[in-house]
Amino acid sequence: MKVNGTPLSTGEGKRSAAARPDPEVAAKTTRRRFTAAYKLSIVEKADACDTPGEIGELLRREGLYSSHLSSWRKAAREGSLRRLAKKRGPRPSGGKREAKRVRKLERENARLREELRKARIIIDVQGKVAGLLGVSPGDGKRS
Repeated sequence: MKVNGTPLSTGEGKRSAAARPDPEVAAKTTRRRFTAAYKLSIVEKADACDTPGEIGELLRREGLYSSHLSSWRKAAREGSLRRLAKKRGPRPSGGKREAKRVRKLERENARLREELRKARIIIDVQGKVAGLLGVSPGDGKRS
């Protein structure tokens, strides 16, 4: 086989499928997680940089963004190691059952209030009817 007029030896013009990188993009990327100790070490290394461009070199070498460094510096200034180690994502849903029970009890409370309102109206009407008929509401006898 010839390419541009020069002969190729066997194996040179053809690459195996395993040698080529996969062009497909991963379906879901994984989030990078940094430990608090790593974050503090990067902040300390960045603070030790004194020549222009040295911080950028550090960030490139570590594969970090300047926003990482600024948020980690802020957390370090506040002295919160817990914040440096904070986990991202939704909060644990420990109160879901309690919230569901509270909603159920609130609905039941509203239903019972409505029943009580209706019962009071009925009692009021019964008292007025008894007054018109001259019957005492307590014993059922006419007065």
